[in-house]
Amino acid sequence: MLGIFQKLVRLSRGARVLAKHGVLPPEEWLPLTPPPVRFLARFVPRGRAAGTGRSGERLARAFTELGPSYIKAGQFLATRPDVIGPAIATDLSELQDRLPPFSLSQARAILAAELGEEKLARLGTLGDAVAAASIAQVHKVTLAPSSEAVAPRSLAIKILRPEVEAEFARDLSAFAWAARQVERLGSEARRLKPRAFVDTLARSVALEMDLRLEAAAADEMRVNSLHDPDLRVPAVDWDFTSRRVLATEWIDGTPLRNREALLAQGHDLKRLATNLIQAFLRHALRDGFFHADMHPGNLFVDASGKIVVVDFGIMGRLDPQLRRFMAETLAGFLARDYHRVARVHLEIGFVPPHHAVEDFAQALRAIGEPIFGRPASNMSMARLLGQLFEVTRLFDMPMQPQLVMLQKTMVVVEGVARQLDPEHSIWEAARPVIERWMIDSIGPEARLRDASAGIASLGRAVAALPEALQRAARIATELQEGGIRLHPDSARAIGEARPQALHWSSPVPWIVLLALVIAGFAII
Repeated sequence: MLGIFQKLVRLSRGARVLAKHGVLPPEEWLPLTPPPVRFLARFVPRGRAAGTGRSGERLARAFTELGPSYIKAGQFLATRPDVIGPAIATDLSELQDRLPPFSLSQARAILAAELGEEKLARLGTLGDAVAAASIAQVHKVTLAPSSEAVAPRSLAIKILRPEVEAEFARDLSAFAWAARQVERLGSEARRLKPRAFVDTLARSVALEMDLRLEAAAADEMRVNSLHDPDLRVPAVDWDFTSRRVLATEWIDGTPLRNREALLAQGHDLKRLATNLIQAFLRHALRDGFFHADMHPGNLFVDASGKIVVVDFGIMGRLDPQLRRFMAETLAGFLARDYHRVARVHLEIGFVPPHHAVEDFAQALRAIGEPIFGRPASNMSMARLLGQLFEVTRLFDMPMQPQLVMLQKTMVVVEGVARQLDPEHSIWEAARPVIERWMIDSIGPEARLRDASAGIASLGRAVAALPEALQRAARIATELQEGGIRLHPDSARAIGEARPQALHWSSPVPWIVLLALVIAGFAII
């Protein structure tokens, strides 16, 4: 009971701040809000901030005031426009994950606990934080020269906030309890699956809390990018990386959002915009592994003109089927071949077969023609994908979370590209990458590779066939002779286990189970 009281206290603080900003709930969510929640919300006083700005802007401000757990929840909600609405999702995508830094003494204490005094001494003087977010902050350090290195080298050291794991655990536990109560309020509340949302958020946060996993993501993307001409990923220094500390090479670069500085340095902004779009699509289609947090604060340009990406806490993956779906969909829209796009949806099984290809193609034409009828500089790939996902719901296509994440990231990437070059043509930049993927993955050479792989698999199966036939013959013989003979140890184990087995035909276990359920509801 004390645990429930503590959860209610934490949730009541959230309710007061949301009400202060006039978003308990936002007006757009009222039709989806269970009547008991709407009734209780009427008794929470609204603050002065309730009348300033759009609902999404006020919700973003409320989440920022509530702190790290709510900021992460808001960023996660931004990936679900199908649930919260496109307008609020757009506003929440602007939610800034910035907090005041924690002290240098706390940072050094964490480094000493994680790395040991010897490695801490090698890090030298720890400077002020260069960036601070809800989960971690980043410092620049310069290693003293060692026997392996004749010159000093600099590292970016990312350190988890003190007690951040416990703070998130308390809030996520309160969220999970609230989600369970909400689902009891009716079928509409259950349809929105609040418990599944909290579970997914908790898994995402758990991954971000272990910086070794972020290091692995950074290293995987670095390997994938080794031969890319236009993108660079900092190398991980595994010697100074642990669960709560991540060390990568320090990058001296100009922020991609600093247009004036880039021009003064002689960089070609049109080329940078094209390189950014192509690098993002290359990772998504070629590798099936993309950076899903490519906001301007995570993008830099080094002296050679390469784009450098940092912060790998949020990544997206596309399996081969989703990659094929994306490439063929984009290629079909580029060719304005709406029947082709419709066929891909049905072939992959995203749209059920009871829908006619012609009807779906007609709906796709209603999306594509208004976009492709604009000047090239105004055609948005992210907008097209967003409208595509809205229309596919009418044709019973289930939501694909990774595709939504891709689309939301594309919104940000397009925005950065247009800041660099207002006349940038997203589709013309994307065309070579899409066509290259189509040739490599479903062209004649790819079909020959698939065929040779299939023949090799068939050869292995044929080679194993005699042994499989022998095993089948032995089993058939044993059955004819009175049954399969068990090893004595196996027979003894089965005999010993049988008396201990639960016999569910007896009413006793069911009575016990029912009593436990009733007790659980009584406690709640």
